[in-house]
Amino acid sequence: MTPDDMVLTPMGLRFQGQTYPCTIGKTGVTSRKKEGDGATPIGVHRIVGMLYRPDRMARPARWAKPIGPMDLWSDDARDEDYNMMVRAPYPHSHEKLRRPDPLYDLVLLTDWNWPYAVKGRGSAIFIHQYRRPGYPTEGCIGLSRSHLRQIAPMIKHRTRLIIA
Repeated sequence: MTPDDMVLTPMGLRFQGQTYPCTIGKTGVTSRKKEGDGATPIGVHRIVGMLYRPDRMARPARWAKPIGPMDLWSDDARDEDYNMMVRAPYPHSHEKLRRPDPLYDLVLLTDWNWPYAVKGRGSAIFIHQYRRPGYPTEGCIGLSRSHLRQIAPMIKHRTRLIIA
C-alpha cells in the first residue's frame, strides 16, 4: 500500500492518515459481484475519473469533468456500452448522473469492470455522497459531502481504492 491508497476498514475509509466514516453496499462486500446485487466488490480499484455538477459546486480538481443534463451511466448488461458513460437519449437501462438529489454532485469513478466490461459483473462502482450516515449504497462507497469534497482535490493519478 502507498500513502495515496484509500483503504476500506471497519472504521471507515482510510486515506492520507485520516479515517472517514463511510457507507458501503446494502449487502456488504463480495468477491462475486453481479449487476444489481447491492454489494461492494472486493479488490484493488484505481480511481480513473472525477465528475462534478458545475451548477452546484466549483471544479474540485483540474482534471474533473462536468456532469451535463444528458449524461447517463449504462447499467444494461445486454448493451455494448454496458458500464460506460453514455448520453441521452439512450434506449437501454441506465442511471442519470445529473440527479435531483445531491448524491452525484461529486463522483469518483473506479475502474471496477471497466473499460472492458464483463456483462452482468456490475456497473457504476463510484465513491459518492451518502444519503445519511449509516444508510447503505447499491454497491458504491458513500461519504459525507464535506469529506468527499475534502478528499477530491487530494486524488492523484495513482490513487487506488482497496476493499479487502
